[in-house]
Amino acid sequence: MSTTTDAAVELHDCRKAFAETLIELAETDPRTVAVCNDSVGSSNLKEFQQRFPDRLLNVGIAEQLMVGAGAGLANGGRIPFVCAAAPFLTGRALEQIKADVAYSRTNVKLCAMSPGFAYGQLGPTHHGVEDFAWMRTLPEMVVLAPADPAETREALRWAHQYEGPVYLRIGRTKVPDLTPHVPFAAGRAACLREGHDITLIGVGTTVSAALTAAGKLAAEGVHARVLNFSTVKPLDEQALLAAAAETGCIVTVEEANVHGGLGSAVAEFLAGHSPVPMKLLGVRDEFTPTGSAAFLSEYFGIDAEAVVRAARELSGAGQGAAA
Repeated sequence: MSTTTDAAVELHDCRKAFAETLIELAETDPRTVAVCNDSVGSSNLKEFQQRFPDRLLNVGIAEQLMVGAGAGLANGGRIPFVCAAAPFLTGRALEQIKADVAYSRTNVKLCAMSPGFAYGQLGPTHHGVEDFAWMRTLPEMVVLAPADPAETREALRWAHQYEGPVYLRIGRTKVPDLTPHVPFAAGRAACLREGHDITLIGVGTTVSAALTAAGKLAAEGVHARVLNFSTVKPLDEQALLAAAAETGCIVTVEEANVHGGLGSAVAEFLAGHSPVPMKLLGVRDEFTPTGSAAFLSEYFGIDAEAVVRAARELSGAGQGAAA
């Protein structure tokens, strides 16, 4: 498997895979409907709207109503995919998600489009980095963040057949193919690279950074295990226990706030079962500045070079090089 993301590697927008798969699901199951907040274009729902005009509900810029409508459709026997930009789906409609979807355990699929830094130049109001922390605190909520188009397709198909609330991060930042032959199962992490010196845990867009970092570390004699935690909740606890026991230290990297995000979830679990040295890479306790996704990834230290530096510190390779 390639571990580089240079210009020679083809990159993809996961929203395209999402849109194509949603149409496939609608063709085979008439219960499949979409709900959006005046985001037909940014949610890649134009073709869905053309194919199924009576199965797309555009409520306008009214996110609370959007989630409530989705819950109503679910109660009426439909399978609604509620689509909106991640910061507005979660930030503006959190109460409705809590009460109408999670507490009521309605069969709603919340599709957070363009999460993380995808809206870079639009600034901190449009950066969706708090969603892991918010969503994983809600009982009954499954939280998914697929890493590439292939996994996006499989996660969407899984969510469609799952009876209950699901939150899916659908990335806009282009990523390479990482998991074309890796079976998807909610609650199970995928090992994309074996290693015994350290474990690198990525999620969504950061999986490619973890793989690239592992390639760089291998050249230095550090053998890093790379885990794709496409399910933030429930965690793959067995994969974490094995990583702690077999590699002894862990770096988590996420395009999200480290306070309450995937890294926090991993640390919380391991603290009570198998504590090991860790570094949590992600957005620190500050509002994200304006800038491109690439700039912000470097600024917050979640790019491949930052993962390499963190791994060196934990594994001891940095001290060896200094000596």
